Amino acid sequence: MIRAACRLEATARKAGNVHPERAFVNLTYSDFLASADVVAPILARTFELGVGPAILAAASATRERVRRNTNLGMILLLAPLAAVPEGVRLADGIAAVLAELTRDDADLAYRAIRVCEPGGMGRAESQDLSEAPTGTLLEVMRLAADRDLIARQYAEDFSLVLGFGLSYLTKVADFRWQWEAAIVGLHLELLARHPDSLIVRKCGLEVAAEASKRAERVLKSACPGTRNAQKELDAFDHWLRADGNRRNPGTTADLVAASLFAAFRDGGLPIIDALDRGSSVPRPLRRFPD
Repeated sequence: MIRAACRLEATARKAGNVHPERAFVNLTYSDFLASADVVAPILARTFELGVGPAILAAASATRERVRRNTNLGMILLLAPLAAVPEGVRLADGIAAVLAELTRDDADLAYRAIRVCEPGGMGRAESQDLSEAPTGTLLEVMRLAADRDLIARQYAEDFSLVLGFGLSYLTKVADFRWQWEAAIVGLHLELLARHPDSLIVRKCGLEVAAEASKRAERVLKSACPGTRNAQKELDAFDHWLRADGNRRNPGTTADLVAASLFAAFRDGGLPIIDALDRGSSVPRPLRRFPD
């Protein structure tokens, strides 16, 4: 399920992200597929390994395989979810997993972040990544929750993933054939509602807010009775990719991957192989799921 979620997220032609038809100067679709392959078996053992060890092991394996940061946000989101015991719904078990996180988990997560060298991190007044954490992983995430959507998931029991994202995906009719429109739609819905943390770090809140407004405009263009969804999506994609891809909504993509995992695990969605070309025929996007 973890590999499938990461692969499918990377394959959907989401605005501003890497996918089979778009690459960055230093990142390709193949990098994301390779990253999914190396982290999936590690994260699948999170219940056995522990959240912090799984995060560090997955980040280190990614760095060794692709030599760059492709999936730190996904790792940070997926590890706690994968730690929920089998047979327990994520929504019922995630709070207990988060409550049991330790200072050692925080230290290992900090080390993982330093391994990945994510862009635009800056410095924090308290619990900065350059220093050893003095609180549990949940406590340090709570300190960053007001400025980072991934940290906010820890602070709010994964509300966007298990509330909004999971619900959105499970309402999609015939997901097996509509998965790309569903994923692109979820990406836009999340971005319209919540300024992307990566864009904020790289470009500032004003640019991130503009990205959210533009995402909302694309969604409105896909309302019943309109025909401009693909045109508006292409224009939005072009705007995000300008300025050397600095407006890449990478955090939103991470939330989509985590939502897909949750929907596969608890939502009854069919697990789709993104490399099965029979289910991956490119289509113009006229509407997104309601």
